[in-house]
Amino acid sequence: MSRSIDYGNLMHEAMRGLIRKVLTDVSENGLPGAHHFFITFDTSHPDAELADWLSDRYPGEMTVVMQHWYDKLEVGEDGFSVTLNFGDAPEPLFVPYDAIKTFVDPSVEFGLRFETQEEDGEEGAKAPPPPEMLPSPTVKATQMAETKAPTDKESKPADVVSLDSFRK
Repeated sequence: MSRSIDYGNLMHEAMRGLIRKVLTDVSENGLPGAHHFFITFDTSHPDAELADWLSDRYPGEMTVVMQHWYDKLEVGEDGFSVTLNFGDAPEPLFVPYDAIKTFVDPSVEFGLRFETQEEDGEEGAKAPPPPEMLPSPTVKATQMAETKAPTDKESKPADVVSLDSFRK
């Protein structure tokens, strides 16, 4: 059996390290200028910690916004904790880096999407595809907490489709 380089996992590790560095800077110096983050994560991840009512309301994934009000941002090796405001109720969260699905800073049109492949019954786990750079800050707008449904006069936000999901 020949050895191969696992580029998918190496890219995931590098991009999660980038998120860790950005959050570390924000925890030490605050958010600069107009920077803010939309972070979508898997609420069912075994190491994610959030209030029961939040996990009940968002059983698969949730998008949180770090912008005007956040408190107690602590960045660790495996994830970060932060207290965010949900309808005037401060709630602490712990988000493991492995649970992050998207990380977007709309102020500079920067975004990352982490995708996983489900095992299809073959022996061994498949390597995840590399994270993709998102083209705009509007990604995942349909899954953001508190997003209203469009009316007839409003258009729906565009969905970003990864071509990796169609490859065999």
